[in-house]
Amino acid sequence: MKLILLGAPGAGKGTQAEILSRELNIPTISTGNILRAAMKNGTKVGLEAKAYVEAGKLVPDEVIIGIIRERLAEPDCAKGYILDGVPRTIPQAQAMEDMGIGVDYALSIEVEDQVIVDRMSGRRTCKDCSSTFHIVFNPPKQEGICDFCGGELTIRKDDAPETVKARLVTYHRDTEPLKAFYAERGKLRTVDNQPSIEATTAEIRKALEI
Repeated sequence: MKLILLGAPGAGKGTQAEILSRELNIPTISTGNILRAAMKNGTKVGLEAKAYVEAGKLVPDEVIIGIIRERLAEPDCAKGYILDGVPRTIPQAQAMEDMGIGVDYALSIEVEDQVIVDRMSGRRTCKDCSSTFHIVFNPPKQEGICDFCGGELTIRKDDAPETVKARLVTYHRDTEPLKAFYAERGKLRTVDNQPSIEATTAEIRKALEI
């Protein structure tokens, strides 16, 4: 299955992608993780991306599409993949279509803006493996320590409330129109926010008929 996950920053796309990846045995391709690795390593593209991310702006299409093309050519994507964080604009979606990057469904997780702001202020990200936790909804077993690799959990700058609000403005302007783009192709599935991660996963299973 080839999936795209849509939704505002903090809607839970990364968490649900991890669950679906395990259940369907296909990789999650998270541009956020790829970009964060580049930023941490101080590469040319990483430094370029960092300025955009910290300002709550979108990383340019040519950077994103180049990363995606390289990643999807790897063998583990042969049976399918989950794209998390891309496409973010209609031009990106069109470019992916033109490059032959197909999808079966575009799944949109619907969450109100204020819920997003409240949720992201409690998010913690591992500085080593980029796994995400939440102090209320998905706490680590040991406070401040990643369950998976033992790395330190930190608050990312782009999870700060003022940055989140700027990102939401960008989302509604640039990314939300993708719902219509995929609806026109008969590929859109929507899931309303649920009170727990497990309940959201259950709704996603229904929407995707898996």
